[in-house]
Amino acid sequence: MHGYTLFDTALGRCAVAWGERGIAAVELPGRDDAATLLRVRHALPDAAEATPPPAVADAIAAITRLFAGEPDDLAGVVLDLEDVPDFHRRVYDLARTIPPGETRSYGEVAAALGEPGAAQAVGRALGANPCPIVVPCHRVLAADGTLHGFSAPGGLATKRRMLAIEGALAPALFD
Repeated sequence: MHGYTLFDTALGRCAVAWGERGIAAVELPGRDDAATLLRVRHALPDAAEATPPPAVADAIAAITRLFAGEPDDLAGVVLDLEDVPDFHRRVYDLARTIPPGETRSYGEVAAALGEPGAAQAVGRALGANPCPIVVPCHRVLAADGTLHGFSAPGGLATKRRMLAIEGALAPALFD
């Protein structure tokens, strides 16, 4: 069974969709519930609103704690990325190794993948990330440390806030 649900966090109301193999989509707060649900419903069009199974409920609790300022790498969250291109999955797997409070550049991610010239491809893959926060695309920055290209709702303001919550940026940068 595929399902989805909304849940409240310190950042706002998020959504998650899951299937038999794990979480297939996470969405950060949109302008309203309908906007927040749009991406997760697209990821699993046959999903119905449901009570999350235990593993998904645990993931929701971990995401909620992370947004409340408790460090968690969310490494235990099982994702279903079967329909994601191989290069994207490799980028997401590597991004998941970046601890809260730390950042990497797009070039550093590309080099770690053995693809030193693929910084833009890394950026495109992260821009298509179906599970922001669980795949911490917000922890990847430009080579000079500036914030670029955050496609989740709220754009760069949300990226700044998430990095500040995790201790990677001073909170004053987003106030």
